[in-house]
Amino acid sequence: MTIRTHILTACLAGVAILTFGQASDSLIYAEGKVFNAATKEPVTARITYQSLPYGNKVGVLTASDYRFPMFDGEKYSITVEASGFSPVKYMLDPGQANPENKVVKDIELSNGAAAKAPTHAVGQVMRLNNLIFEVGNSKIDPESYPELDILVNMMKESPAMVIQLEGHTDYVGAATENLKLSQRRVDSIRNYLGSKGVAKTRVKTKAFGGTQPLSRDDTPEAHRLNRRVEVRILQN
Repeated sequence: MTIRTHILTACLAGVAILTFGQASDSLIYAEGKVFNAATKEPVTARITYQSLPYGNKVGVLTASDYRFPMFDGEKYSITVEASGFSPVKYMLDPGQANPENKVVKDIELSNGAAAKAPTHAVGQVMRLNNLIFEVGNSKIDPESYPELDILVNMMKESPAMVIQLEGHTDYVGAATENLKLSQRRVDSIRNYLGSKGVAKTRVKTKAFGGTQPLSRDDTPEAHRLNRRVEVRILQN
């Protein structure tokens, strides 16, 4: 994410990640840009999306643009928030996809009365979409630091917050090794947060390996989606 995520969803309790699949040649993507309605300049915003009607597929990006897959022909709601602007919410319908299998929606933000900082509800799950590790390794790529620093700031702004880092790999390879790798990766993130002043007692970890894939498609894109770290709000 340019700096992608403040990661995964607004006010959802107990979100379940479900297994689902879709042929890569029919996968529809939602995408668009966020900009100032008055100046037409890009605006970095918190972009929250979730599938409808149950919200079992969710994500949060922090960027001036967005792109995410719309699985299983489901409609998605998208909420866009930025400091100093009025929040907006839209519904995106995969039935409106263009011939390139894209639902394109650019979003204009208008200046509003001092917008309140978004709250983070217990049970909310957020995905670190721009988290990069070396292949088969738990070393964090420096390009991931801006996104992790967003998480650091979020926790410093909410001193009562306790989170759980949940590590996922793709399902390729030995299950036991994938489980160990996902644990090492969430441990690396926990250590990074600790180096920035976040008490380790506020950061729990859980490893899933490849047991909870977002997609069963055997494609590079699907494997990339499955390799992820999610943040669950346990207390706030």
